[in-house]
Amino acid sequence: MSANSTPICSPAGRCSPSVTAIEYYRQFRLRELKASQLEAQLAVAQLEVLKMQLQPHFLFNTLHAISALMYRDVGSADRMVTRLSDFLRLTLDSAGVQEVTLKREMEYLDKYLEIEQVRFGDRLEVRRAIDPATLDLLVPNLVLQPLVENAVRHGIAPRASGGRIEVTSRVHEGTLTIEVLDDGPGAGAIREGVGLSNTRARLEQLYGADARLEIGNAPAGGFSARLTLPARTEPLNASPDRR
Repeated sequence: MSANSTPICSPAGRCSPSVTAIEYYRQFRLRELKASQLEAQLAVAQLEVLKMQLQPHFLFNTLHAISALMYRDVGSADRMVTRLSDFLRLTLDSAGVQEVTLKREMEYLDKYLEIEQVRFGDRLEVRRAIDPATLDLLVPNLVLQPLVENAVRHGIAPRASGGRIEVTSRVHEGTLTIEVLDDGPGAGAIREGVGLSNTRARLEQLYGADARLEIGNAPAGGFSARLTLPARTEPLNASPDRR
């Protein structure tokens, strides 16, 4: 045994670990901590990519609608541009933030719906049944916009008479449930687009098995997209350890 690895013993015969063993353990813990930090950084980076994919998708659809409006209703197109600017300004305030309160998320959603209201007018009816007990709970940033956009695109836009979208929330036994429903033709052959598949991937990254997105026909007709999340007011770290 080398001098550096000789245990240090007291007169009573109690020996402390060797200097080499202590240093080895310290280096091991440092490597373990660094690996954990790198995993967390990777998870955050993946979440940012997923979130950023939503914005060009949304912008493309909105700009396409503005372009179409400009040929028949310049005033409405101008109002839509103004509301789009307001929406983007609001979302930029939360750049880099993965979770916001449901109250804040509803503010984003209202800005988005103002844009769609210009586009559809009386053809779009929106109802909300938001439990006040859920307003301070955390949800993924901009998680509702793609769900509502999906409802508008498939449940409202194809119908000359338009339709209705409902957004509800409730909390029960530590679980937050948010549902977006429309009274359109229903799921039919369900095919997930960018918005729904992206939302599902974000939930997996943030919460693992503790959250889910369920889509399908609503019991009373139409289409339903239901989010189930852990009811929390404290933000979690984007780390694989949560799984």
